[in-house]
Amino acid sequence: MTTSNVLNVIAGAGIALALVACGGQKSEHEHDATAETPAATEAPAATEAAAAEPQHPSSPDFKKQLSSVFDSYATLKDAFVSSDAAKVKQEATATLGALDKVDMKLVEGVAHHDWMTYLGGMQKSLQEMSASSDIEAQRTAFSTLSNELYKAIKAFGLSGETAYYEFCPMAFDNKGAYWLAKEDKIKNPYFGDKMLTCGSVEEKLN
Repeated sequence: MTTSNVLNVIAGAGIALALVACGGQKSEHEHDATAETPAATEAPAATEAAAAEPQHPSSPDFKKQLSSVFDSYATLKDAFVSSDAAKVKQEATATLGALDKVDMKLVEGVAHHDWMTYLGGMQKSLQEMSASSDIEAQRTAFSTLSNELYKAIKAFGLSGETAYYEFCPMAFDNKGAYWLAKEDKIKNPYFGDKMLTCGSVEEKLN
């Protein structure tokens, strides 16, 4: 075997290992088009049913405001997909503005306490993103933001839209990381075009 052939074999093996690492940790909720078993089709329905009941009752106005935050977050996520640090800074500032418009007086008691906890984590993460020009540092803050926004949407729900909670097992040196999206088609914000479709849908939120 020539040196050129050996190098081609090694390169091919490396790509195969990366694809196995990404695809080998499918969630139980991820749809496999090649396995139309009852379990494969019933799991998403169970997820949707579980997501239909927010942890805290909240007013329609509060849900609309939280949906506006999610809308802004989705645009921020797209900036990460493009690996555009300058755009991330811009959209982080815009998302922070949407977050500031959420009226905390619309929730009371335990719900108010929970919202304030999520709010503090989201604000800190967005401030870190808007202050940095390092895309990898921004991605670290985005992971924290995603976790806190997920908790908020689970707790209060959205107004007339759906959020998909998605996971990449290879992010941050194979530690894994989550994000939210408006579509179930994977567009990975942690790798961008380097590994755009690496990930799986873990949960559907309404």
